[in-house]
Amino acid sequence: MKKYIVLFLLFPLWIFSQKMVSPEVMEVKKFQEDLNAEYLNPKETPLRGDNFTNFKGHPFFPFDLKYRVTAKFVKTKNAKPFDLPTSSGKTKTYREYGKAIFELDGKSYTLNLYQSLDLIKQKKYKDYLFLPFRDATNEKETYGGGKYMDLRIPKGNTIILDFNQSYQPFCAYNAYDYNCPIVPEENKLPVEIRAGVMYQDIYHH
Repeated sequence: MKKYIVLFLLFPLWIFSQKMVSPEVMEVKKFQEDLNAEYLNPKETPLRGDNFTNFKGHPFFPFDLKYRVTAKFVKTKNAKPFDLPTSSGKTKTYREYGKAIFELDGKSYTLNLYQSLDLIKQKKYKDYLFLPFRDATNEKETYGGGKYMDLRIPKGNTIILDFNQSYQPFCAYNAYDYNCPIVPEENKLPVEIRAGVMYQDIYHH
């Protein structure tokens, strides 16, 4: 009987602890698990040779709600396609879809959101937006070339930017097999964004 009483007393604590994990944290946890699974999957990973064999998982900055921001979304009118340079010297065709204007530590910043004209031909990517950006952690705790975020076209005039779900491009791990879009100058942030995937360059020696 005592055993059941203990279980009964612990049960509300268990429910309480489950509620303590917010949907935002769960979302980031899923992002991290999916990203690690992709890199551990021989069919999907950009890693080759020893880099793949030795890979155990990505290092991540601790989750920080400060870096999940609700940005004002302004759609770009009459955006013309342009060629975005890539790491291989080639280009990929994009168009600016809109701007995300947000505040961090009391200061306002703007980032451009792009659409890949190749990807939107595929049904599953028709509402996909691409956000490449640079910040003051690059070449220190993150890849020198910047970071990426995947977003969806918002329904209204705001968009959630969760930098906890930002990641390094494939080129950071394998410069030979991939050509990654170079972050446009206008998407360079003068502050540290200590969120998302961390990076230690052990891949280009």
